[in-house]
Amino acid sequence: MASTHPAPRTDVPNGSPTTDRAGKIETRGIEHIPEAERHGRPRELFTVWAAANVNYLSLVVGGTLVLMGLSLWQSFAVIVVGNLFWVLVGLLAVSGPASGTPSEVVMRAQYGIRGNRVNIAITGWAVCVCYVALNMAAAAIAAFSLVSKAGVVPNTGVKILVVVAIAAVTLTIGVYGHATIVKLYARITVVLAVAFAVVAVCVVAHARWNYAPPAPLHGSALWAAVLGGISLMASGPLSYTNSADFSRYLPSATSAKAVLGWTALGGFLPGVVVTSLGALAATVVDMSDPQTGLESILPAWFRPVFPLALVLGTIALNAMTTYSSGLALQAMGVRIRRSLSVLVDGTLGVALTLYALLVSDFLDTVSNVLQLTVVLLGPSTAIYAADILLRRNRYHGPELADETPDGPFWYTRGVNPAGVTALLVGAAAALLCVDTHLYTGPLARAMGGVDLSLPVGMGIAAALYAALRARAAK
Repeated sequence: MASTHPAPRTDVPNGSPTTDRAGKIETRGIEHIPEAERHGRPRELFTVWAAANVNYLSLVVGGTLVLMGLSLWQSFAVIVVGNLFWVLVGLLAVSGPASGTPSEVVMRAQYGIRGNRVNIAITGWAVCVCYVALNMAAAAIAAFSLVSKAGVVPNTGVKILVVVAIAAVTLTIGVYGHATIVKLYARITVVLAVAFAVVAVCVVAHARWNYAPPAPLHGSALWAAVLGGISLMASGPLSYTNSADFSRYLPSATSAKAVLGWTALGGFLPGVVVTSLGALAATVVDMSDPQTGLESILPAWFRPVFPLALVLGTIALNAMTTYSSGLALQAMGVRIRRSLSVLVDGTLGVALTLYALLVSDFLDTVSNVLQLTVVLLGPSTAIYAADILLRRNRYHGPELADETPDGPFWYTRGVNPAGVTALLVGAAAALLCVDTHLYTGPLARAMGGVDLSLPVGMGIAAALYAALRARAAK
């Protein structure tokens, strides 16, 4: 079986990373990155993840927790616990320097060459495209208000033009790739930090710190809201099973602890701060329409700046998502260059964005999709993390790139029974326990809406994978 990705570039004069330079289109795709092309420091990962997590969706999710009936302090607790899942994202990222390959290739160790194509198609590519659409819709909503302030009526034609313009900027960053993202996001992080500092001052000044819901939740209703809120919060970090995509250019000798720490902190810190601002704002404004509500407490001079910050933050998030979706398309076996794959996925994302904006209710769509994806993403993340720990993060990039039946990750007809079985069983268990507007599992219904899909799905998947892998090794 022939390799499905373009032949690697090997022209690296004087050891300089010619395939990954800021301002140049990255020529590498899912293939192994030779040591001569490795560069960078783990602390650069902080701004990469921070820029992507200062965004509109975090404000929406924070407000949603209060709308679910939680008190302010209960919401804060849920926010912290949910964001602790960024530690897992950091753990997955350590496989990047070790293997020199993206997550989409590392997961061949867990599912086999063929099995991983199916896994990536569902838990990688499809999820990425959905997030592209949701994030692009969030940016577009903020941009529509700017258009209105300029005196232009945001009719259907104008909305389409705005979405296309945002997509053009997003996809340009995704096409240029890794080095451009690393360099650009350091600057974006600073800009967004300043903008959201202004928002924070205004929100804190107006917030009702003693806020309590009109009808406080108790018993099973409270647990249902708390666990549902944690699942909603955790869906963000759990969607980044591709974190090795952004660490794979680091030298193989890079400290795993540093990679884990900077990645996790880059997601956790802004995740907690921005989502908490959303929860605080929900005590004084209507967060069912977050942008309009927040603008009512912002100074007049800052009101045009606020939507721009929202658009910038969401573009940063989406550029990373489209970048990974392009790698996922290659890992599925599609013979296409990474830069072109980004454009293909971006076009599909634009189509879904227009549907979300012009046909469906945006807030409901966000909540439903984020909660339900945990059924798959939780077990997938748990298996990936378990594999890293069981192998002690020992991955050999050239072996992972070997797609032939003689390769070490072909397993049985291209499928690793341990990984596939663990994922299916973990997802099925999570499905029994999930509680969303789209679907409620029988166990969740029997427990009065208490959603245990996250701990059950992840725990069963990780334990079963470890047991099956140990059995196969005998």
